[in-house]
Amino acid sequence: MLIGKVTGNIWATRKQDGLNGFKLMVVELINASEQETGQSLVAVDTVGAGIGDVVLIARGGAARRAILPSKGPVDEAIVGIVDNMEVNP
Repeated sequence: MLIGKVTGNIWATRKQDGLNGFKLMVVELINASEQETGQSLVAVDTVGAGIGDVVLIARGGAARRAILPSKGPVDEAIVGIVDNMEVNP
């Protein structure tokens, strides 16, 4: 899993049928210190995340399972909203 911060939305007037009903969000990846890594991605939102939320992102097969029973083409999915993060050095 990855950690990221939602920075925007993507609106698509047309998308593959398996993606209907899902929001597409722009997510900036962050490290455990919540510093941006300079990498961003588009993820399907399965939990109702909003701009500014720190989120957990599943990739690959795990992301596809997150949108079942839909069979949409998904590489990344937001599967959790982080309330608090504690990292021991």
